[in-house]
Amino acid sequence: MTTVLEPTLTPSARWFAGVRGRLLGMVRGRSDEALWVRPAFLGVLALAAVLYVWNLTVSGYANTYYSAAALAGSQSWSAWFFGSFDANNFITVDKPPLSTMVMGLSVRIFGLSAWSILLPEALVGVGTVGVLFLTVKRSFGPAAAVIAGAVMALTPAAVMIFRFNNPDALLTFLLVVSAWALLRAVDKGSLRWMAVAASLVGLAFLTKYLQAYLVLPGYALVFGFSADTTLRRRLIGLGLALVAVFVTSGWWVAIVEMLPIGGKPFIGGSTTGSPLDLIFGYDGLGRIFGGSGPGGGGFGGGGFSGEVGPLRLFNDQMFGEIAWFIPLALVCLVVGLWRRRWAARTDLAVAGYLLWGGWFVVTAIVFSYMSGVIHSYYAVALAPAIAALVGAGLVDLWGARLRLWLGGVAVGVACLATAWFGWQLLDRTPGFAAGVGPAGVVAALVATLALVAVSAPQLSKNAMARRIALGAAALGLGAALLAPAAYAVETMQTAYGGGDPHPGPGAASSQFGGGLAGLAGIVPGGGFPGGGLPGGGLPGGGGRGGFGGGLATGAENEVMLDYLVANRGNAAWIVAANSSQQAGTIELATGLPVMAMGGFTGSDPTPTLDQLKSYVASGKLRFVLVDGLGGGGFGGGDTTDRTSWVTSTCKVVDYGGSSSSLYDCAGAA
Repeated sequence: MTTVLEPTLTPSARWFAGVRGRLLGMVRGRSDEALWVRPAFLGVLALAAVLYVWNLTVSGYANTYYSAAALAGSQSWSAWFFGSFDANNFITVDKPPLSTMVMGLSVRIFGLSAWSILLPEALVGVGTVGVLFLTVKRSFGPAAAVIAGAVMALTPAAVMIFRFNNPDALLTFLLVVSAWALLRAVDKGSLRWMAVAASLVGLAFLTKYLQAYLVLPGYALVFGFSADTTLRRRLIGLGLALVAVFVTSGWWVAIVEMLPIGGKPFIGGSTTGSPLDLIFGYDGLGRIFGGSGPGGGGFGGGGFSGEVGPLRLFNDQMFGEIAWFIPLALVCLVVGLWRRRWAARTDLAVAGYLLWGGWFVVTAIVFSYMSGVIHSYYAVALAPAIAALVGAGLVDLWGARLRLWLGGVAVGVACLATAWFGWQLLDRTPGFAAGVGPAGVVAALVATLALVAVSAPQLSKNAMARRIALGAAALGLGAALLAPAAYAVETMQTAYGGGDPHPGPGAASSQFGGGLAGLAGIVPGGGFPGGGLPGGGLPGGGGRGGFGGGLATGAENEVMLDYLVANRGNAAWIVAANSSQQAGTIELATGLPVMAMGGFTGSDPTPTLDQLKSYVASGKLRFVLVDGLGGGGFGGGDTTDRTSWVTSTCKVVDYGGSSSSLYDCAGAA
């Protein structure tokens, strides 16, 4: 008898073998899953990473309003907590602080640059796609998750927002993670996971206030109906969730409300300096129901996204963001609920349809009928629900072919109809990607004919027919994705700035929010090649979507900024400007606090004339820039007394440039 001795591995060999095993495990996935699932998951993440990270800094500092707040948060922990526009806490941005907190930490760690500001947005985008994959997989299986991940990654609104620094990126991520936690709560009948899901919605509230609550009706329906527990525990869970939402939503608001007036900055966008004023006015109910002021029916009154009505999501302002898969998502929702009409109450697929259907229906109705200001990029909040419904519905249709041969044909027809619809949407931008629409329709037609040919019942057990059917289905899905993918690729190459960016070629771009003309070329890491304004933005913007007033040339602005830095002395603010739109580029160019009089639009009631005189008398402020937007900005606030006092009392500064808009108020008070 011969004994075979196994070789003894050295410690280093054992370590390398362990690392190799773990890496292979990461690629192959769990032993109870098909071998293709983990590579498909990694492939979807890679697709999202390329779309969101590649050429990320093309937009420079993107929206300088939030970039300036991120800089302030990196310089001062109190500014980080409040979400202040400047490090000396004169005024906050007009949103809660969670999004600028994330960017502020990145700038504090990596230093100020376009990359450090925008990378967190791209990473939460990749995370959104990954968590959506896992959430859809729990309810509908891995095939639906792959489709949902691809649709989400390629949605033009997502490609733009996850490459931009508006709060919608973090909002979308937190809501998708909350949906993942909710399905765990439903599956296990867990009150703890329900509280986690509700708490994540509360954190989303601290990103963009009331918009986060649009998912709550669907969440309540899902847990109340589908949770795998008794009715009594379901009701307790809903009550617990309500408490968790209000606690996690309200702690920051409560702290700010309790602080005395002198112990906190003015809350930007409010009329009283209170976040409650924002929640029930400008940033909350005013956006939904309209009213006075910039957040209600003031500037634009909803004009950024067209007329109120059931087809708003398909109009010229919003179609490029989100419309591509809406018809298919609605069909998938109806088909999915019909197919599971006899399923058990606790069936996770039923819960999934209720979750994503409730999310989509409530959010779409609110966006369609909002009477206040609504920007088209808000539509990114619809993308996870649309993607999940499309993935689930197509897989359900495909599953029907196992019992009814028309199921495979229905998948082909659905992809063909979606490709045709994408062609019609592309035709709204003449000259852009002219051959993409017809190519998608032809490819989808070929796929449909192939599915018809191999879907006969007698071929259901034929291995070759099954492979052809799968290939045809993949071709049809790719054809349906072709049109939005063209918009996505264009978005990756385009520089965006200001407050109302649009993805794709921008046929119907409403321009809003910018900075000082010419400053794009001198803001470190925030300019464009040659200092120009790509994408057709108006002078004063930061790329497509910009709008604003300012000085004449980048060279002259640089002379002015050098003068301000050299003569700052002990002043708290290097200069006061007439709005955050002007102040942001100055703050980013110099790295020093700038007083944004009147906040985002210049219409906030701060500082009053007496307050301005007090800042000047105390030496905290010396220079005032009266330029572009003049007194009152475009928000409608009356600041003419402030402007009149500066121009009549302070001295025009001769700093070596030709502009006469910079005033020295030292000693004027």
